[in-house]
Formats: sequence, C-alpha cells, structure tokens
Amino acid sequence: MIEVRAEPASGPVGRRLLGEMVSHLAGLYGEISLDRTPSATPEDMGPPGGTFLVIYEDGEPVACGGVKRLGPGLGEIKRMYVVPGARRRGHARRMLVALEDAARELRHERVRLDTGELQPEARALYESSGYHPIPDYNQNAYAAFWFEKDLTAP
Repeated sequence: MIEVRAEPASGPVGRRLLGEMVSHLAGLYGEISLDRTPSATPEDMGPPGGTFLVIYEDGEPVACGGVKRLGPGLGEIKRMYVVPGARRRGHARRMLVALEDAARELRHERVRLDTGELQPEARALYESSGYHPIPDYNQNAYAAFWFEKDLTAP
C-alpha cells in the first residue's frame, strides 16, 4: 500500500530522509555545504506557504520532498529524495505529482526547481513532466539545470 502524508520536515522521518539525501548528494558532489544552496529549512517547507510530504510504501517511508514559497503565486520544489531500495518503482514521479498538487492547494500558479549535472535521472523526470528550462534563479552552487512549470496549464 502506498500513502502520501504531509509531515513536518523537522520530525524524525523528515530529518532521517533529509539526512540520507544530503549523504547521497555528498557521494555525488563531495562535501555538501548547505550555505551554498538556497534555503530549504523545515520552516520554509511548512505552513503557510509550504509543505513537506513523505511517501510510505507498506508503512515504510521511502521518499520525501517539499514545497516552499518564493513569491506571490510562485513555489519551489525542494529536497526530493527516494531511498535507494525503493528506486525505479515510480516514487519520484509520484512525489513530483503530489508536490505539484500541494503547490496548487497553496495557491502557487508556477513552480520552479533545480538539479545538478550528476543527476540525469532527475533532469529526465522534470523534462518528461512538463518542466521547461529557465535561467539560474537561485544561485545554487550544486545545480546545473533550472526549470519551471505552469501549474495552471491543462
């Protein structure tokens, strides 16, 4: 059974998954310094302008991601991660759709996101999900690609 739950990013599951995400990125890019990335604190990914979601498969947390507010009608998808043992089962796409739905509920008309050079699967997911390339909007030192999607388009 698969379930998507809104939870605080600062809770035990959020902290564990976000820690695993940082470790995964460090394996790709070397030591990760969060002061070289845009803010994505638990407060950013919480009410009133954001949310943090966790996908559970058979009661186990297998994926996470958040939405934060960038400006009026504009959100940013942050910290998407799928645990290694649950990859290639559609959880990343499921999480992306859930985050887009959550962004709509938060009255975001557009969402942005970024990904790094060494994450081709993420880039392919975003491109196949209707995101179009945009210029660097957040000065994320680890990103090489920036995307935006209009959530009001049919």
